[in-house]
Amino acid sequence: MVVITDTPIDPSTTYGLISNKTAGSVVLHYAVVKKDGGSGAPTDSIEYRFEEGAEEELDAIVAELLLKWKLEDVLLVRREGCLHVGDIISLVAASSPNSEDAFAACRHGIARLKKMTTVCKRERLAE
Repeated sequence: MVVITDTPIDPSTTYGLISNKTAGSVVLHYAVVKKDGGSGAPTDSIEYRFEEGAEEELDAIVAELLLKWKLEDVLLVRREGCLHVGDIISLVAASSPNSEDAFAACRHGIARLKKMTTVCKRERLAE
């Protein structure tokens, strides 16, 4: 499943979105806005905007993960709008009968989200 939202990502409800009837392992990774974005000055906020085709790009990532690992389900959630330090940017979740596949798929999903071509990111530095 793929979700693009402009509302805060709620960890207490996202677990319920991933199927886990046959899973022995569910791995969830939340990416958050960090204060040190690597630019030398502290981050105040980051603006995320999605271009046309973002949902299709996310669907392709889900399909890739399901093909490569033995998974019951995959959930990708991306947030758009102005996010501040500590806000959740995204969620990658994978459920699997075994932990090795769940962790590997989640790790690969995180790497793929970082390389999305349909997301525009603008960092605002603190003064």
